Amino acid sequence: MQVTVKDVSTVKKILSIEVPEKDVVRELDNAYKTLKKKAKIKGFRPGKAPRSVLERYYKQDVHNDVASKLLQDSFIAALQETELSIVGQPQLDPPSLDEKGPYKYEATIDVKPEIGELDFKGLKLQKNLYQVSDEEVDTQLKLLQKNLAKREPITDKRPVRENDFVSIDYEGFKDGQPFVETQKTKNFTMKVGAGSILKEFDEQIIGMQPGASREIQVKFPEDYFNDKLANHEITFQTTVNEIREEKLPEIDDEFGKQLGQYDNLDEVKKAITANLMQGYDKRAEHELNEQIFEALIAKTEFELPESMVEYELEGIIEEAERSFAYYNKSMEEAGLSKEKLAEQYRGTAEKQVRRHLILSQIVEQEKLTLADEELEKGFEEIAANVNQPAEQIRSYYQQNSDKLEIFKHTLLEKDAIKLIIEKSTIENVVPEREQSDQKQEDLQ
Repeated sequence: MQVTVKDVSTVKKILSIEVPEKDVVRELDNAYKTLKKKAKIKGFRPGKAPRSVLERYYKQDVHNDVASKLLQDSFIAALQETELSIVGQPQLDPPSLDEKGPYKYEATIDVKPEIGELDFKGLKLQKNLYQVSDEEVDTQLKLLQKNLAKREPITDKRPVRENDFVSIDYEGFKDGQPFVETQKTKNFTMKVGAGSILKEFDEQIIGMQPGASREIQVKFPEDYFNDKLANHEITFQTTVNEIREEKLPEIDDEFGKQLGQYDNLDEVKKAITANLMQGYDKRAEHELNEQIFEALIAKTEFELPESMVEYELEGIIEEAERSFAYYNKSMEEAGLSKEKLAEQYRGTAEKQVRRHLILSQIVEQEKLTLADEELEKGFEEIAANVNQPAEQIRSYYQQNSDKLEIFKHTLLEKDAIKLIIEKSTIENVVPEREQSDQKQEDLQ
């Protein structure tokens, strides 16, 4: 077999593969010998039909099968001979098989870039030491307070005010006729001022008494989210049924108990602080990783295999589709398409591929391996995140070997990042906001 390699780029090659005629003839002979034993042809006993008859009935099928076998065997042999590290699927356009002459074809492949040994030790990094402020805790308490708020009917007779919650009946008309998009609706609850229908609608409902009716005229803007209402002038026949006020609970120990899992307010504050701190820790880790990759990318240049970028891009788009599906929406409803997302996130995909390749190089050059305990810990972390038994997660990966290998490599990449951090010089920095807070405390 003859194999020649043409360099399209450092990461794209064209293999020209030629299988000798004698190998083609041998495979055809073997195929017909096998076929002869089992072929049932009228007028011939099993195993007695001559090849010429077999060719008359089965030539196309035999040639297809032999071509497929030659293609597979020769392509694998070519990769072994050239020692090329292929990524993605090869692009093949194999010709039909001719029983005379060699079998020749070309395969376009992507290969991993040769990065070379990376000097990752001694990086100078900055780590932000975030702290949770009292203001942040207060903000979260107020959000929880809003969640526990009650809407109580007003006790005094008064008109609708901004921020009231009102129950209304309405029907919208266009040119004096009922409009299908604003059909008759009863007991619709809305917060006045929030613009559930339109801000102009809310403004005209202010001042109405419970039981009162009013014609409210509005024009929906051209960019209104419901394009069936956009740019239409609608007259609403509106009746206010009831006015309710939002009553917020006091933020005290009883408030903590109402949340269901705390005995007092201090426990709530501690839980909020811990949750915010967890977010800050992840933020600091992300920032540290960004610095690592920025430094390592600056140290080396290499081309990216297009197939790896496309694979990463497909994952990003699939994740976006799952996110929309979770909310029972489609990308099209949001004015998006796969093509738009691909264009928008190609840079992100390229960055991710570059990072994976850099970490793979470090894993390889440092001969990092994964201990059984690390793998088990990885299963347990996933189980905790998705609230499933660790045994179920372990069983899933054991039954899907490809996904297990990807998962193992992900854990090795994390080990590589840990190693980089261990070998780096890290300066702990108080973020500017914290510095400002500290100055204020010093002045007091």
